[in-house]
Amino acid sequence: MTDTEKLQQMVDASHRIVFFGGAGVSTESGIPDFRSVDGLYHQKYKYPPEVMLSHGFYQSHTKEFFDFYRGKMLYLDAQPNAAHKKLAELEQAGRLSAVVTQNIDGLHQKAGSKKVFELHGSVHRNYCQRCHKLYDAEFMKQSTEIPTCSCGGIIKPDVVLYEEGLDQDTLYGAVDAIRHADMLIIGGTSLAVYPAAGLIDYYRGHRLVLINKTTTPMDAKADLAIKGSIGEILDNIKVSKD
Repeated sequence: MTDTEKLQQMVDASHRIVFFGGAGVSTESGIPDFRSVDGLYHQKYKYPPEVMLSHGFYQSHTKEFFDFYRGKMLYLDAQPNAAHKKLAELEQAGRLSAVVTQNIDGLHQKAGSKKVFELHGSVHRNYCQRCHKLYDAEFMKQSTEIPTCSCGGIIKPDVVLYEEGLDQDTLYGAVDAIRHADMLIIGGTSLAVYPAAGLIDYYRGHRLVLINKTTTPMDAKADLAIKGSIGEILDNIKVSKD
């Protein structure tokens, strides 16, 4: 039996699938990740990307933070790929109960997914730190210097920066979904970023699937580990209604 056939068999037997995804899901939509050869960590900047995307840098070098953020974090023309679309289809068929994502691009919702736990926030939500008025990503993209509200406050993206904690409600929702899942598919992540990577420890089932282009520290614990493109692999799955 091929890996695709094994995956299909598992999907057909499941009714509460949870998908846990990382940057590799979005790279197939043209959004670069951090850790691959072409990722942000391997490009040359005045400061390391993890410093420029930290809470401390946001406070002390606010203009430089926004210059980097606008140039490297906002890909508003990106479109959902085959993985995003298949997950939305699985949810609509009643087989997938939630998507847990480390990505901030909103592509799961754009593809039609309804139950999405965004562990690291979203570029599509931005708020004034003074009056809490909301602004969309297009406003941030078109802004110059430091984006400011009509009240004069700085508009901050609702994304989790380095040195910041995860939103507790989002975290609890993700943990609850994973804990009650009868199948957990992990895709497009090296499982290197904590605390997000630690969430898989809450899974209690026996259908743990890892799909990634490279090996991960959890491959040996998986019931099925497939090396390859997350979009191509999920695109081969046929969806039947629960």
